[in-house]
Order: sequence, then structure tokens, then C-alpha cells
Amino acid sequence: MMSERYIALDTESNSRHAYPERVCLIQIATSTNIYIIDTIAVKDINVLGSVLSDDTVVKVIQGAEYDLRCLNREWGFTIKNIFDTALAAQFIGLEQVGLSALIETLLGESIPKNPQLQKSDWSLRPLTPAALEYAAQDVAFLIDVAKGLIDRLTILSRVPWVYEEMERLEGIRYVAPDPETSFLTLKGSKSLTGEEKSVLKRLFAVRESEARRRNQPPYYVLSHEKLIDIALNPTDLLDEPLLSLNSKGTRFHKMLQQAILMGQQDPPIKRLSQSYRPLPDQFEAERLRSLKKWRTGIGDKLSIDPYLVWPRVSLERLAKSPVDLDVELESFEIRQWQKDQFAGLLREFLADGIIGSQLMD
Repeated sequence: MMSERYIALDTESNSRHAYPERVCLIQIATSTNIYIIDTIAVKDINVLGSVLSDDTVVKVIQGAEYDLRCLNREWGFTIKNIFDTALAAQFIGLEQVGLSALIETLLGESIPKNPQLQKSDWSLRPLTPAALEYAAQDVAFLIDVAKGLIDRLTILSRVPWVYEEMERLEGIRYVAPDPETSFLTLKGSKSLTGEEKSVLKRLFAVRESEARRRNQPPYYVLSHEKLIDIALNPTDLLDEPLLSLNSKGTRFHKMLQQAILMGQQDPPIKRLSQSYRPLPDQFEAERLRSLKKWRTGIGDKLSIDPYLVWPRVSLERLAKSPVDLDVELESFEIRQWQKDQFAGLLREFLADGIIGSQLMD
């Protein structure tokens, strides 16, 4: 593989069926062959790490972030010279960036996908011929898709834009969830009171422990929505219809009850300081709307998603303090290609009458 200019890479995990998940297959395609590595049977795959870290070989991945984190989590692999086909497709203005759509758009091939295999438990052995074919298809066309994207990017003079984005992917690492704050990732958690958050934190920890014991994804043990509902209405737990009356359900039921009691005795959880942002005033909100409209206009002209033009977090900071553009241009979130292409336009926009008049008020 070291002699290849491109290799395509994908993984299959069992996240729908086990907890914690594990990578069950690694698929690799070269210009001539497809390899499927059974990571359950093959215990030592460290030799693959030297290939993945070789910056002379382009690693083509569709939607790379998840695979990068999985490979780093399980083997400590760091991957160099990445080409993410889904990300690159956004820079040529494609709205449908899924693999099947890219294969059809760029190569004229239609690849049917079996929805049942998409939900497979990839840890089961032996793998069926259909499952192996499905896994192989995920990398079979990736190199040709990448070359097609590069051709279009070259015509649009956007190759440097994309390569800078790809370089940032090299820094992705797996970071284990923080048990002190993970419960705040649940939809609806931010609006809870401090007392309710304390209960939710205890409930979340119990569900996490039970999920590991059962080897099931946490949302199979108890849905996210139910966790929030119990935190809001803890006295209703005894009447919870989703908890079975068998011994396992009764045991878990008691664990949840204990979590509620402990959470109610804990100090209320205050708003985390790093997540606190005061509400914008009228002028700041109007400036942000104007800046987003500016960004959308450029995105429309270039036929790319506006979020690629300029980071939202930067626009929010500029809406608060428009005169600090030079300081803002040093921010990590802003790419060099964005500065080269749009910083001058942004400076002109900030200086025009719409925002300038607001600064004078």
C-alpha cells in the first residue's frame, strides 16, 4: 500500500448493538484491490498505522470525522493526508453529498443500498456474502469519486480551499466524554432548573452504568426523552410504563429511584460559566443578521453553503465588536483561504453605512 498514491478507507462499527461500540471491520481499496480487515479476528493491526500516518499516500474517506475518531480511540492511529469526499463535495456546490449520490453524480453509477445491512450488527460472525459485498462497496468507488471532485475543484480554483480544510482533519482525536458534563448534551437539558439538572446528572450516570452492564446502547436502555421527562417529573417514576416488571426492570427501576433521591440531595447545578452568553442587544442582533445576510449572499454567488464562507462564531464576535476585525482575523476558526478570499469584502461591509451608523448611535 505504501506504493499507492491513493487508498480508500472506511470502517464498520456495532454502535447500534453494543456499548461501548467497537470497530468490527476496516475496508481499504487501492487502485487494483479491496481488502476487508476483520478487526475482531485480527488482534494486531498496528502495521496499518504506518500506512495511515504516511503523508505521501492520500487517504480517501467519506465523512471522515467519525472514522478518524474510531481509529484513534481503538488503536491510537493518527491519519495524515486525508481527502474527505463529503466535505470536498460541498465546495463544488453539491447539495447531496452522501456516497451513493456522489457516485451517481460524478461517475454515473447507481449503487443500491440494502437498508437492513445498513443497520447490521457488524460484530456477528460469520459475515454473509451480502454483508461483505456491502462493506466492499463503501470503498470500491471512493478513489474515482475523489479524482472527479479534484477535477471539478481545479476548474473552480478551489483546490487550496479544500486542502486547508483537509489539513485540519489531521488533528481530530478521540476525546472520552466528560462524566461531569455529558448529561448536558441531551436535548432539553439546558432548560432545566439547577435542581432538575442535578437529578438528570445522577440518572444519566445510572443509565450509562446499566448500558455497559447490558452491553446495549444507552438510548436502548432508556431514551434521552425519558431521562429528561423523569428529571422534570421525578414523582412519576413509579408509574413509568416503559420499565418492565421482570427482575431486570425492577432492579433498574430501583436504581433510578435511588438516583433521583441522591440528585435531589445534591447542590443545584449552576449554569456553566463557559456556556453562558448574555443575550445580544438590539444593535448587536441587527448586526448579526446583516453579517449572516452578507455571508449568505457570497455563498449564493459561489454556490456553496454559507457556513463555508465564514464561521458563525466569528460573525457573532464581530456583531458584538465590529471594529475588532484585525484581531478577529487571528482567530483559529478562520482559515487562511477565507482570509484571502473574503476578508477584504468583510472589511468593506463592516465599514459601510448599515453597521457604521449603528456604531454611532
